Amino acid sequence: MFEEKLQDFVHFLKFEKRFSAHTVEAYEHDLEQFRDYLAENFNLSELPAISHFHVRSWLASVKDNKVKARTINRKMSSLNSFYKFLQKNGVVEKNPVKMLHAQRLPERLPVYLKETETEDLLNTIEFEPGFKGLTDKLICELFYVTGMRRDELRQIRESDIEWGLKQIRITGKGNKERLVPASEALLDSLREYIADKRKLALSSEPWLFTLDNGKQLYPMYIYRTVTQYLSMTTTLKKKSPHVMRHTFATHLLNNGANIQAIKELLGHSSLAATQVYTHTNIDRLKEIHKQNHPRG
Repeated sequence: MFEEKLQDFVHFLKFEKRFSAHTVEAYEHDLEQFRDYLAENFNLSELPAISHFHVRSWLASVKDNKVKARTINRKMSSLNSFYKFLQKNGVVEKNPVKMLHAQRLPERLPVYLKETETEDLLNTIEFEPGFKGLTDKLICELFYVTGMRRDELRQIRESDIEWGLKQIRITGKGNKERLVPASEALLDSLREYIADKRKLALSSEPWLFTLDNGKQLYPMYIYRTVTQYLSMTTTLKKKSPHVMRHTFATHLLNNGANIQAIKELLGHSSLAATQVYTHTNIDRLKEIHKQNHPRG
């Protein structure tokens, strides 16, 4: 029974929630791990018979293997989503995960580039000549100007650019759409990129970004591109597309943007996820106070 409902849930995530392949794979892995633990330790596969005791036992075994608190919380979240799906479909009455508490996490502030570093990235560093260099530069520019996630960038279609309204339609988590402004400079970069695609006869795919063979960009290509060029402009230990997203939000906040507006631009479902950037802003204010106040 567990296996059958697990496959139904995976289908639901892929085709109704439209989650990314990476996210679906993580959910499926967590639930398969829970299924195997129940079978090996309790000879249990019937979903209604599973209680919070079984869930707690599994999580304790995971913790014993020195797994980080953040990963344990993700596994709880995967199981919680699964049980919500089961309740909605009348398979179980109760959600045993609700009786357990998430692990406390150490506070982790976002890592971001300085404004001078983003200027270097977009205006000073030399990208490869030709279509590949144009692709790589536009990837970095779009991340910084829009704050979108890696999979959101990968899924953009040419039809998502609303030229007259100077905005881009982004499809985010849970298939939710949002609109982000596009500056005239960004629109010029997009026009140049699409024109080059046409010259190379790479317009058969609906995706905005393609490789030089016309295929859609794959996630690791985007990750490696951002890592490569961030390595040329910053000494930050962490270098990833998400650093560019943090940079987008932090620079907006530092220059006076409203936290609610930043939430909408990032596509966060709740303000709590966005408020982490206010801590970064406070740290910056402290540094300014220390450097400029007579008694700082």
